[in-house]
Amino acid sequence: MQIYRVDSVLSSQGWLRDACITVSERGEILALSPQAVAAAQHIAGIVVPGMPNAHSHAFQRAMAGANEVRSERRESFWTWRASMYALANRIGPEDLELIATQLFIEMLKAGYTSVAEFHYLHRAPDGAAYPGSNALWHSLDVAAGNAGIGLTLLPALYLSSDFGARPLRREQARFRLSVEEFLQALSLRQRELAQGSDARLHTGAAFHSLRAVPLESLREAAAGLRDIDPGGVIHIHVAEQLREVSACVRSSGRRPVELLLDTGLMGPQWCLVHATHANAAEIAGIAASGASVCLCPSTEGNLGDGWFDAARLLDAGGTLCIGSDSQASVCPVEELRWLEYQQRLKRRRRAVLGSAAEPHVGARLWRAAAQCGARALGQPVGAIEVGRRADWLVLDPAHPTLAGATEERVLDHLIFAGARAAIRDVMVGGRWVVRGGIHEAEDAIAARFGDWMRRAPQAN
Repeated sequence: MQIYRVDSVLSSQGWLRDACITVSERGEILALSPQAVAAAQHIAGIVVPGMPNAHSHAFQRAMAGANEVRSERRESFWTWRASMYALANRIGPEDLELIATQLFIEMLKAGYTSVAEFHYLHRAPDGAAYPGSNALWHSLDVAAGNAGIGLTLLPALYLSSDFGARPLRREQARFRLSVEEFLQALSLRQRELAQGSDARLHTGAAFHSLRAVPLESLREAAAGLRDIDPGGVIHIHVAEQLREVSACVRSSGRRPVELLLDTGLMGPQWCLVHATHANAAEIAGIAASGASVCLCPSTEGNLGDGWFDAARLLDAGGTLCIGSDSQASVCPVEELRWLEYQQRLKRRRRAVLGSAAEPHVGARLWRAAAQCGARALGQPVGAIEVGRRADWLVLDPAHPTLAGATEERVLDHLIFAGARAAIRDVMVGGRWVVRGGIHEAEDAIAARFGDWMRRAPQAN
């Protein structure tokens, strides 16, 4: 057990000064008191909840920046996807462990303290199944442990190449698990995690998309998931591209989010990734269902997806979280800043996502994304309160962009004054993983990652 005395902390009850926080050996907050204890370890700075990253494809870190050239063809999400497939088919378990470790260190330094890894690489490059526990899944667990980040692995069901249950293409062969294989593998993983000792490792499940999971298979798998873990989180890509929306209408007569709502399956444990082209009625339906939306503004901008109407969702009482997705940017500050800026550009006014109850945009966005992200990951994080895991960021009040900021304005400055560098220390599960802006493994991992990138043919 460890007791910390903090100069200033953003707790779930608001800002506390000179408070004490008691953390168990397993990293759980046992007590939070506004009264200081002399024997406590002092944390000089401003403590805020770490940010959950609700949507990540770790292997795509290896192609960030590699497809930013205009060619004679019209560049789009779909041309980018071809390059992504080329990379996916070169990644083995050892490669994935290295890439993910590098990425997870970058996430920690940027302020993400946990991550939902939406994972659809299941088979060997020749399409054969790995024997026993899935080697690629295990690589992500090892990477998370090496970096010290909390992980919710979301194995994704991926059965078809398009609406109408079209067969997978050759380059998608590594993604396939039958519904039976998918459920068996998840059940095995649940048992393994229950026997393990790392409380930072969790699991959930994902359906890649409606084009990749026919509706009857989605229903069958959802029923099986309820048997394995009734409260388990479920994520799905939906309505990211207009072409996807049009294809869904042609196939089913309904738009993607409309189709999901009509299944009656969606509830608070569901997280819809992107939902970019959801219309007003669909957004109202999402909010009413209790499902959350995960937005990834840097990736959605990079791929030319479009803008989700976040203001409408929040006004309807819905919830949203953020993710790094393709790793075009690995920074929660940037995701939240651009989430607000998208709404400003669309409406041509400022402070769109503030509210009467929470007028400070930065504070509202950080709190909302952290708490919704915790739910989307199925992890006890996202707030500083008794019973939650001690996942904290320590901000340096002497950093120039925080200079003069009152507590109420700290998160405004963090997000809108470009103050990512003000994140000095990071704790996950009661363990310091970043001190003074440095992760102890970053130099060694960066050297190995650089060697791998120089040797590996780039996807372009």
